[in-house]
Amino acid sequence: MKLYIAEKPSLGRAIAEVLPKPHKKGDGFISVGNGDCVSWCIGHLLEQAEPDAYDAKFKQWQLEHLPIVPEKWQLKPKPTSRKQLAVLRQLVKDADELVHAGDPDREGQLLVDQVIDYLGVKGTKRNSIQRCLINDLNPVAVTRALSQLRDNREFIPLSTSALARSRADWLYGINMTRAFTLQGRKVGYQGVLSVGRVQTPLLGLVVARDAEIEHFVSKPFFQVIANLLTKDGSRFKARWQPSEECLPWQDEEGRVLSRGLVENVAARITDQPALVTNSSVKKRLQAPPLPYNLSSLQIDGAKRFGMSAKAVLDTCQSLYERHKLLTYPRSDSRYLPVEHLKERGGVLDAIKSNSAALASAVPGADTSLVSKAWNDKKVEAHHAIIPTARKMDTSKLSKAERDIYELAARQYLIQFYPPHESQESQIELTIASGSFIAKASESLKPGWKALFPSKGPGKNAAQEAALNSHLPALKKGDICSSEVGEILAKETSPPKPFDDASLLAAMTGIARYVKDPKIRQVLKETDGLGTEATRASIIELLFTRGFLQRPGKTIRSTAAGKGLIASLPEMATTPDMTAQWETLLSAISRKEASYQAFMLPLETALRDLITQSQMQLPTGLKDVQATKPAFRKSAKKKKSATRRRTKGPAS
Repeated sequence: MKLYIAEKPSLGRAIAEVLPKPHKKGDGFISVGNGDCVSWCIGHLLEQAEPDAYDAKFKQWQLEHLPIVPEKWQLKPKPTSRKQLAVLRQLVKDADELVHAGDPDREGQLLVDQVIDYLGVKGTKRNSIQRCLINDLNPVAVTRALSQLRDNREFIPLSTSALARSRADWLYGINMTRAFTLQGRKVGYQGVLSVGRVQTPLLGLVVARDAEIEHFVSKPFFQVIANLLTKDGSRFKARWQPSEECLPWQDEEGRVLSRGLVENVAARITDQPALVTNSSVKKRLQAPPLPYNLSSLQIDGAKRFGMSAKAVLDTCQSLYERHKLLTYPRSDSRYLPVEHLKERGGVLDAIKSNSAALASAVPGADTSLVSKAWNDKKVEAHHAIIPTARKMDTSKLSKAERDIYELAARQYLIQFYPPHESQESQIELTIASGSFIAKASESLKPGWKALFPSKGPGKNAAQEAALNSHLPALKKGDICSSEVGEILAKETSPPKPFDDASLLAAMTGIARYVKDPKIRQVLKETDGLGTEATRASIIELLFTRGFLQRPGKTIRSTAAGKGLIASLPEMATTPDMTAQWETLLSAISRKEASYQAFMLPLETALRDLITQSQMQLPTGLKDVQATKPAFRKSAKKKKSATRRRTKGPAS
């Protein structure tokens, strides 16, 4: 008998659907017509044992016990999963062959691998385990995946990477939480100060942003605009470019803070000749943006529909598992396998049928176009999130499901539209020894942008658009007249509070928040803070633990959140350390680093951090009341659509 072990029942049913009939449903499994069997986990069947499983004394939180570092790691069955684990135990015993069908990511790899290990599979049976990677639950895609089984041993590095992350999170979360909670009690704080390698730096970002806003002092700054007239009567405007001599009157962002200086410049350029020193007109082709991975879809879901990261993930999971309209949602890839091009006709037909908003745009798709999204070298275990070829009555979908489907469908459809074509014009001038630049951008052919609702230009584009929509045809050496120098007075503005979209963008683009230039450079090529699978749950975790709050659509820190960050050493509150972790974990998955090379330095660092925790009292938490967890409505919903990735303070 061949036994297929899926990660969850929905995937198990999808596998059974394409296997020989008749089928016989059992308690926790499906027997198929050729004698094979399909069973499943229910998310995580096993979890890390609590500290007191290693030694009963660890039930009490005491400083002298820290750090707690297991010599031999233990897993235990989750209380709600014992029945299904017993089913798998018997099926694995009876099976001649095993097929690992966990989700196609490092957590899915580890989840099933750990069950196989726990059940004691050894020898030939273990060495012959095959791996099935399924990104799409529709029968055609599942059948194809079953025909492309791989040796499960190929994925040992991926599993090792997930194992290292899981154990490191346990070590860091358990020990740091206990150390700082004990310190908090010394100043009267009675809550649990949970610390995690991702959640705490994320909280640190919000606390730092809130502090910037609170202490921000607005400053006036000034710009000079030259109003120009050509010999043929055309008018345009150019912006002054301050020289190095003006640096003493500028801030760190190059804004001029002296009104006297700009008044002098404006007076000097009034009624003066303006010499064109350079003129350029360039055609610009802008390729369509890539299809979505989870984070980019969550960011756009937040921007367009005000949805939280968790709401977008839950919606994607429903579209994947229940409706089979999207491919695997927890993907970190924005690329597609070249083989998938063969299915483009069916996917486009499904979009036309399923989305009224996009139906009229499908006939305009040019299926001979092959965008940069199709790249086998950039596709590993899973590919970008795209629509499937399934058609259904989408009136049965919720509004959130229709909205997210439409986003993913549009992002796929634009891969078959031509680039957006624009004309970028720039004129450089010298007026009274000062440098000025005029810019204009004109859309020539909309291309893929025709499929998007109109959006306002970005900040810089908006500034230039306010000056010129078109520039006259001038060449180097031409003379214009500077009629009057105009002063624009503005005020610096505080940074905006985080919201769902900007906080997710900060997690994915964490490099810009890292101080060390070497680490920053490395991080530009990595996945950021957390993973596609965990970012939504980490944000929710900070809400449920009372460290974040949501005034309106913004995300702000609570008094407890501020107090916790103030009590921690800087390295625990910034992204540097956890980003380095992700770099090493990714290296393990690529066979470029070892498990021990990651874990041993962590144990040393933990001892140092616990020592540091005792050097000063967390006075920022004095008189702060422990915040009761504020469970948002989305956190109360059933978790059947998403598997639980982390537990306790370790996340």
